[in-house]
Amino acid sequence: MILEDGRRILDGISSWWVNLHGHGNKKIAEAIKDQALKLEQVIFAGFTHEPAISLAEKVLFLLPDNQAKVFYSDDGSTSVEVALKIAIQYWENQRINKSRIIALESAYHGDTFGAMAVGARGIFTKPFQSRLFDVDFISTPGLNEGDKVISEFKRAISGNDTAAFIFEPLVQGAGGMLMHEPEILNEMIAMAQKQDILCIADEVMTGFGRTGKMFASDYLTSKPDFFCLSKGLTGGTLPLGITTCSDKVASQFPENNFEKTFYHGHSFTANPISCAAALASLEILTSKDCLTSIEQISRLHADFIKKNAFDFLCNLRHRGTILAMDAKTSDVPSYQNPIRKKIYDFFIERNILLRPLGNTIYILPPYIITEIELAGIYAAIREFENTLKQ
Repeated sequence: MILEDGRRILDGISSWWVNLHGHGNKKIAEAIKDQALKLEQVIFAGFTHEPAISLAEKVLFLLPDNQAKVFYSDDGSTSVEVALKIAIQYWENQRINKSRIIALESAYHGDTFGAMAVGARGIFTKPFQSRLFDVDFISTPGLNEGDKVISEFKRAISGNDTAAFIFEPLVQGAGGMLMHEPEILNEMIAMAQKQDILCIADEVMTGFGRTGKMFASDYLTSKPDFFCLSKGLTGGTLPLGITTCSDKVASQFPENNFEKTFYHGHSFTANPISCAAALASLEILTSKDCLTSIEQISRLHADFIKKNAFDFLCNLRHRGTILAMDAKTSDVPSYQNPIRKKIYDFFIERNILLRPLGNTIYILPPYIITEIELAGIYAAIREFENTLKQ
């Protein structure tokens, strides 16, 4: 990125986790241009178009085998909103009284009302608290012992009224890049599905290679019933959301049954230009060069943790291309922690964009970042550690 004063800024967080292949990618730009000259927009009700069909086929090919249907929307929040609505209507269509939702503490799923309701209560949701539906929150696996989390979850699903369990698999992003092990989540999903509870994987941030695999759920043997996708879907160029579901879920929405239809649609649903951008991005993402870059970033993060021991930066952790650590502070760790401004200013002065989550510093780079550029970020982190000692 180039600022007004000519400074070149290294984007270490993929512009809020969306940019997979760097800014101004020519292949994606050409795909957008070509599609704009063919078909810029068409109503996605009674009509379809080739980019939407091809993208649906490509996404289903990449997802676990149990995923069967694709529903398009606008962004991450709406992909979650769609999953929640389908999950609730799934039981309503069968005249079964199951409406409770279970989520994880420290969760973030978006800013629309349903997405806020299944997210952690706090500064993001405070003005709307009284208008959010009730959700049962389970302790965050990354901050608590696995046995405690499993016991809580077992108690929460002991009744027969839970409709769905929603989670960010392996990495809870906005909550502070909190990371948990696949084994814990795998057991929770298996327990839920044994109780006939629908499982929703919010892979808006973790999808498309971020955790080292195509999807974080690829680390699991128990597969979710829903996937929510956005952010990196178009390589960070245009808004687009996708919600996928299994045949089991889709079977309760029979065609030509108006009473059981899922009535949800937006003006720009499955926008052809956005779909074309996504197809170009996925072609790059699945190339040998890009997959090799993801492996290299993951390896370099692991090496950084292995080779560095800090006094004032703690809890170094990584999952794939995501590296995070926490700055020790006398204030209560939170998104509002005042050290966040000190962190941001320090790195931007060194021409690096790292936007902290309170006292949590993280790197989540585009896959085109070089080893030299990453080494520069690592060096700046070591320099920041030294400022904390002073």
